[in-house]
Amino acid sequence: MRASPTCPRCGASLRGPSVWSSAWHCDLHGGVDPLGAVHSPSRDGLEGLLRTTGVPVWLPWPLPKGWLVTGFAGAGDERTGMRGCVVALSGPNPVGGPGDLLLVSEEPGVGLGARFAGLDGPDPGEGFATTQPHAFVRFGNHEFPLWHVDAPGRAAFAGEVMGHWLWAVLWPDTAGVLLIEPITLRDLRDPGQELDLPFGARSPRLPG
Repeated sequence: MRASPTCPRCGASLRGPSVWSSAWHCDLHGGVDPLGAVHSPSRDGLEGLLRTTGVPVWLPWPLPKGWLVTGFAGAGDERTGMRGCVVALSGPNPVGGPGDLLLVSEEPGVGLGARFAGLDGPDPGEGFATTQPHAFVRFGNHEFPLWHVDAPGRAAFAGEVMGHWLWAVLWPDTAGVLLIEPITLRDLRDPGQELDLPFGARSPRLPG
């Protein structure tokens, strides 16, 4: 059975489009981009996301040592396409124990990154990016700054890359040391990439 779409901001069930509105509605957040079923950590799961996404699908490459790709999800519908997506990864925390990382790419207002960061609003909120950056990512020949976002029980960083929000959310919070050095990202939408991706069991941080 196909999972029913949920709110990308809070996970609640949604009311579908009707004769009065073409949008999906959350009782708390109004019109939203529905978060659909999670795609499996597999080549087929990735291709299912790539067929519909309108935002970058970010992957650190090369992956941190011992890390695996553990799932994908997207927020949007046939009317809008995917306006937000998440790539999940899991592996050893550099300071001990297991770690999880979600990389979220989204258009402003979708709220998927803030949801995984445990925030109430759809975006990083007031006071964001008013200090020196706390981390950087590389894409192409450019570096893009990220700022630390106060998040309960995890480490969260956010910034803007090519007009879209990029969120990196890590569990536990000590796993944030992965971003001490800039990480290099690939956009998996780009053609001509023959990456041998290592897949693992589905991430416990994805909904469902």
